[in-house]
Amino acid sequence: MSAPVPLPDLPVTFRPTRTRAVLLTVGAALFAVLTAIALLLTRLGTGEKLTFVLTGALFFGVTALFSRPKVVADDGGVTVVNLTTRRRLTWPEVLRVNLRSGDPWVYLDLADGTSLPAMGIQPGIAKERAIRDARALRALAEEYGTSSRD
Repeated sequence: MSAPVPLPDLPVTFRPTRTRAVLLTVGAALFAVLTAIALLLTRLGTGEKLTFVLTGALFFGVTALFSRPKVVADDGGVTVVNLTTRRRLTWPEVLRVNLRSGDPWVYLDLADGTSLPAMGIQPGIAKERAIRDARALRALAEEYGTSSRD
């Protein structure tokens, strides 16, 4: 049995910061390169140049969307922000926090019998941090969830 995980101070936000930094950097670089190409190619018409810039903006928008996930825990519960959705849960609704080997992100087992992916904690680039964050979120769910159900 491992040592108990200390509870983080609330509110706390869990997000894949390295992945986010890489995505936003790549998105900004693609936008800059495509915009530069549009400005440097003198044979292109205005519409073609605009297409280059808009394509760069689209790439940046997609990478910004992929960098959106986070999990915010506070005294009242947890807010899970995934790519296009946001869901607020109270602590008693979260029965278990799971991050099994090979999982792309944390899954929350909920009191209604469903499971919710929490993409804000993902072991991609920073596996050790994801494990640490998952343990902290699990400790919070056990502390606040079980005490609220008594």
